[in-house]
Amino acid sequence: MKIAVAGTGYVGLVTGVCLAEHGHLVTCVDVDEKKVELMKKGVSPIYEEGLPELMVKNMERLTFTTDYASAYRDAEVIFIGVGTPEKVDGSANLKYVYTVAKQIAQSVEKDCVVVVKSTVPIGTNDKVEDFIRSNLVHSVNIDVASNPEFLAQGTAVRDTLHASRIVIGAGNNRCRETLEKVYKTFDSPKLITDRRSAEMIKYASNDFLALKISYINEIANFCETIGANIEDVAAGMGFDSRIGNKFLKAGIGYGGSCFPKDTKALHWLGNYYDQEFKTIKAAIEVNDNQKLKLLKKARQYYPSLEGLQVAVLGLAFKPGTNDLREAPSIVNVGILLDDGASIRAYDPVAAKAFDALYPGKLTYCDQAKEALNGADLCFIFTEWDEVRALTPEDFCSRMKTPIILDGRNCYSVESFEARKVVYDSIGRKTVNTLF
Repeated sequence: MKIAVAGTGYVGLVTGVCLAEHGHLVTCVDVDEKKVELMKKGVSPIYEEGLPELMVKNMERLTFTTDYASAYRDAEVIFIGVGTPEKVDGSANLKYVYTVAKQIAQSVEKDCVVVVKSTVPIGTNDKVEDFIRSNLVHSVNIDVASNPEFLAQGTAVRDTLHASRIVIGAGNNRCRETLEKVYKTFDSPKLITDRRSAEMIKYASNDFLALKISYINEIANFCETIGANIEDVAAGMGFDSRIGNKFLKAGIGYGGSCFPKDTKALHWLGNYYDQEFKTIKAAIEVNDNQKLKLLKKARQYYPSLEGLQVAVLGLAFKPGTNDLREAPSIVNVGILLDDGASIRAYDPVAAKAFDALYPGKLTYCDQAKEALNGADLCFIFTEWDEVRALTPEDFCSRMKTPIILDGRNCYSVESFEARKVVYDSIGRKTVNTLF
């Protein structure tokens, strides 16, 4: 089928490339000319495992352009995969969705189905359909479908090609049949529902996972108080099939493009309809506090951070991506700098993007070990393989004062017990043989 995809971020680009992999002719549209030129050369503008190789493999079926009119003119299906960032009040900003909707209305010259892939508030698909139909330049039939994505950054290609489920929110049979044709060769369970239910499935899924993360983090914090081990607790919980063992890893909170934005958006939407989501509100508050967990620990060892040499291991919100959106590293580094600390940081892919946030304020290292040299304190924000490969000897031999604050529980507590060190992690006992 002839398909156009609006937006080449994580959702749009991965969707377009994976649809090309399944034999469709795909035109990806973006407003950024430099970005488009890179993609024409087979270069991915985002760091995502397996994506560059898949782009090169399918270049004969992929077109990249800034010319939305030519892309939308005779497309059979148009996917909207643009961002829906949060506003100051927590609601979803639909500016980019409606910009694309207007462009589609001005450009389409044949009947087509518009598919909203972006995460949008419940009822948005109905409004987008009304908007496009009211602004059509040509006499064509346009239907809008909801087709939320369930990809995770770092595994987005696999999550698209081998999706846990494909949800299709269709308003009529033509819409449903068109999407079934698009996904005919995808070997994934398919759920056909109405548009509002499809929109709600996305929010309900993401927010439930955020709830689970915040819950296990609160349990981890209490484990530190009472002397229990969160890893044993989580393992015991995970054996129960009703709970499952996914998203039970304690740490310093969730980040990225989905969970923070989607929890705030659904909480805002609930308040708009006079129905407060108390559990989601709690998850947001817990996560905001959890991001500062390591700083609170640091102040137990250093009343002042002025003049300290601090090693920061990991900047991205999770391994496998260079995405910094809502990454715990951002707020922590800002406070460390404000308090007068000097920072040597390591991240295999996110350093360049992070330097744009704090230009010239950090020293970036090519190796994780290098960041430890002469450090008074070490913060671990991202569990990259290169970070997990470090040994207690690496910390003890390179740091001036081996105080390690591990926000991702990268190492076993026992491995530090024979060392003169402070190893303080999340929800587990602290090794302190220094003081």
